[in-house]
Amino acid sequence: MLISANTENYAAFVDYRVQKMRLLQEAGVVCYPERFPVSHTLQQAALLHDGTDSVRVAGRIVAIRRVGKLTFGHLQDLLGRVQFSLQQNRLGEELYTLFHKGVDIGDFLGVEGVIYTTQTGEKTVQVASFTYLGKALRELPEKWHGITDQELRWRQRYLDLISNQESRQVTLMRSKTLSTIRRFLEAQGFIEVETPILTNKPSGATATPFVTHHKALDLDVYLRIAPETYLKRLIAGGFTHVFEVARCFRNEGVSPIHLQDFTMVEGYSAFFNYADNMALMREMVLTILQEVFGSTTVTIGSNEIDFAAPWQVVSFRELILADAGIDIDAYPDAPSLRAAIQEKGIPLEQENLTQLGRGNLIDTLYKKVSRPQLIAPVYLTGHPLDLSPLARSNDTNSHIVDRFQLVANGAELINAYSELVDPVEQRLRLEKQAALRLQGDLEAMPLDEDYLRSMEYGMPPISGWGLGVDRLLQVLLNLDNIREGVLFPLMRPLPGE
Repeated sequence: MLISANTENYAAFVDYRVQKMRLLQEAGVVCYPERFPVSHTLQQAALLHDGTDSVRVAGRIVAIRRVGKLTFGHLQDLLGRVQFSLQQNRLGEELYTLFHKGVDIGDFLGVEGVIYTTQTGEKTVQVASFTYLGKALRELPEKWHGITDQELRWRQRYLDLISNQESRQVTLMRSKTLSTIRRFLEAQGFIEVETPILTNKPSGATATPFVTHHKALDLDVYLRIAPETYLKRLIAGGFTHVFEVARCFRNEGVSPIHLQDFTMVEGYSAFFNYADNMALMREMVLTILQEVFGSTTVTIGSNEIDFAAPWQVVSFRELILADAGIDIDAYPDAPSLRAAIQEKGIPLEQENLTQLGRGNLIDTLYKKVSRPQLIAPVYLTGHPLDLSPLARSNDTNSHIVDRFQLVANGAELINAYSELVDPVEQRLRLEKQAALRLQGDLEAMPLDEDYLRSMEYGMPPISGWGLGVDRLLQVLLNLDNIREGVLFPLMRPLPGE
């Protein structure tokens, strides 16, 4: 048989395409060949001079237009598109007819020929020979030229990339952003490392973890919330500047600016404080804007924001006092602060609101009344100590820590602080976090004995930071939903899947 018996399973919805494939196979065509060496990308071919011969290009057929004995089509890949032309008198009637009997939009094709420019000014490959490179057994959606169904685009990102130039551009800019970050950090003396994703303790940030089971060791483990404690172990081990492009997981709610699994670049520097990282992060963001976007000015909604302008520095206390009329310094514990919030009539969307510690309660209030209003880039400082169990206390006010967040368009882009390196103080703070966790605050951090042990061997002054890649792209590209910048976001399965 020229066609596998298993192919009959497709007959219900692709019978006519299976028949075309059978016709090609009976004519001796290999519909899924091993390889096809190309001489140029489609993007390169579109720039060649007329008369360039022996050009070999390949891509997906996205358009076909037949005019008698002349046929035009377009090949497309991620980076470009180029036209090709077939003439019956050049190919011969048999091969020309076979092309039209067997080809479909969506198929992959390789062509070889000479470059010329049509009367309409379009660079075109005049085909001397063609090679089938992959038969598409499913039709592209009826309106595949720019699929607009948001859920379909997320579920079947490959169709989105075929049809939407904007989605292809977002994908390329994400890749370029990560490579720019890596080059920038390496130029600053940072070394890239990898740390565990499966961990014994859900540490590194205050968040609800994902839990799974390790069968071989017969114990529950956690998907990492952040790589922080492992990267700081490396500073204790002798690294001076270290960073990781880390996939992180936080079992929290879905929103247009939040993902449960996301990419974060996190870095740590020995002998730095948080002010050093304020300068470093500003330089890195401006470098990303210049190299990836070609400008420091970004359109956010109807606003033109120039990131090169000075970034405002404002404290938690100042923001919440201005936006909610509550002076958080006047409320030393969670019950009194919760009562003040209720008295102001401010509704907070949090399932375990009564179980939150003071730090997480302040953070929840800030996210409700202040963060959505922060459009231009702002450095948020003066975080409460109990919201930052791994950060160093401020020397003049022990109730806050030396920490900052970069916020823009209502989203946190960077979180950074001077690290707590005193093992005695760190143990006390983690014990308080563990107590909150026992009381039901699932975002509180557990006690991590090995992390404390690494500190007890001695740590230098450290400052670290984490940059959310998905959120950064959402802000800089003005995306309505953070999933727009992710290739395959997690979705609930469809019925029957």
